[in-house]
Amino acid sequence: MSQIAVNEVSTMPEGSNQKSSTPDLVSSGSGHRSPLRASTAENPAVLEAAVVEEVQSEAPSTEVFAVYGVEPEIQAYAMAKYSRSSLSMKESLREISTQKAEKFLNTFYFQYGHRSIADLAHIALAVERLSILAAIELADEQRWDGQERSTRYQDFKKSGYYVPDFGADDEARKLYRETLDFLFAEYEALSAHMTKHLISITPKPAEMKQEAYERTLKARAFDITRYLLPLATNTSLGEIVNARTLETQVAHLLSHTHKETRVLGESLKKAATSAAYNVNAESLKKLVEEIRAANPELGARAEQELLHEVRVAPTLVKYADPNPYEMETRRELRQAARELLKSEPVAPSKAIVDLLDEEPLEVEIATTLLYEHCHHSYRQVRQAVQVSGERFRREIIDLGLRHRGKHDEMLRGFRAGQQFRFDILMDTGGFRDMHRHRRCIQVMQGFTTQHGYEMLLDVEDAGMRSRYDAVMRRVQTAIEKLAARNVPEAEENSQYAIPLAYRKRALFKMDFAEAVYISELRTTPAGHVSYRNVAYAMYEAVARKYPALAKYFRVHDVTAPVDLLQR
Repeated sequence: MSQIAVNEVSTMPEGSNQKSSTPDLVSSGSGHRSPLRASTAENPAVLEAAVVEEVQSEAPSTEVFAVYGVEPEIQAYAMAKYSRSSLSMKESLREISTQKAEKFLNTFYFQYGHRSIADLAHIALAVERLSILAAIELADEQRWDGQERSTRYQDFKKSGYYVPDFGADDEARKLYRETLDFLFAEYEALSAHMTKHLISITPKPAEMKQEAYERTLKARAFDITRYLLPLATNTSLGEIVNARTLETQVAHLLSHTHKETRVLGESLKKAATSAAYNVNAESLKKLVEEIRAANPELGARAEQELLHEVRVAPTLVKYADPNPYEMETRRELRQAARELLKSEPVAPSKAIVDLLDEEPLEVEIATTLLYEHCHHSYRQVRQAVQVSGERFRREIIDLGLRHRGKHDEMLRGFRAGQQFRFDILMDTGGFRDMHRHRRCIQVMQGFTTQHGYEMLLDVEDAGMRSRYDAVMRRVQTAIEKLAARNVPEAEENSQYAIPLAYRKRALFKMDFAEAVYISELRTTPAGHVSYRNVAYAMYEAVARKYPALAKYFRVHDVTAPVDLLQR
């Protein structure tokens, strides 16, 4: 078993295991006056001193300590025992073993369905060389904590890209590779051009070091040129999640429409149930060898204690499988959305943010369930739902629950009733930043080229607009050809070639505090212009609808000039 280090902070005074000899200073439950209070009634100073002495001698016996070095599932087992036995944490950890933890978790987690136990096991995972598309899906979890590689601070020209399985379709594979190689070449060329352009229009302050000056402007250039990066671009991320979230995440990924994402689900499951990477393994091996050289028997014991394999979630994630509820419901809702909207073209939209008005809860749920499976605006979908009548609306809600199993959470579309609901149309690069806001409910639509792309004024100012537009036209043509190929998952495979400049829709539902938080945080001058505009539009929409609340937003004016050297 792993070694466990404990840091203790105790509020228990010395000798607190002995009963205090200080007489009772307050009236007893029977109403009798204590002897000390009676004897000091005429002397307040004596009484005050006695009260202070009593408070000091009867300090709470709460003990607080940090636990280190224990495996996640064993820690979950020990914490769960608080509600199931009288053992203290230290006693639980001393008597525990991996076998006991597995038996306990199999009984209470799987057999009895006490899912909250898995909330107590936290797991750190590194996920490297996955596409940006897969990273968005991986991070699409409200209880997720993680960080992804930034397109602002790093040059992605050497990162490479994901190539989907085109089977025997060599023509599609060739077109795909040519398109992505072209995009990365343009990304590199535009990055260099934009860096020179920003340097030419931004004087270096005398007090600023040349290295910091160039680094800052390169980051600004990457902010602009990231629009050319395709969704296939390789990225990396780290996440720290509890085992219940990981189990839900794995099941979702295994049920996904894209093969890469399904394989990623298998990899996460394997990482949680196989031996974990031990950062101290090499130094510990050397230590074990030194101990073995001095004492072979002690060396064998040291090897067993220090170098044993650790599996972070061998029990809690082992049954994570594809979710039939998610897959069957997605298939049926997609068909329903297709039928409902087949004669409704996607209406062009100039508004990047639409603060939706109130509606009956059933209308919201039915509309949201269908919204995810099309590219129409929320208002378009809602109009179609309302025209179709109450019976159709209830059929859609029934579709959303028909395949729900015993332990399945309701689909995200049922998380309804928030006061502030924004239908947001923005570029995919900016969406990745907005996607990090976990306190709100987010319902994403799929990736598409139907909504056009963003083009920053900086590109035009740098004299690169015509070249930029030509790149987007060429890529869109290639994407349409790839989607039309007669191979499995042709449309899904084509989405990897979509640059981050192309817009996508997402529904953001939240309370007032979150609307204020996003508007304030995302309008700061150091941020990307894309999400700054979205956040400011959110503020403006709320201010129009609730003018009395506008004064509580501490937003930055996005029309004010920005100091490019401010980070």
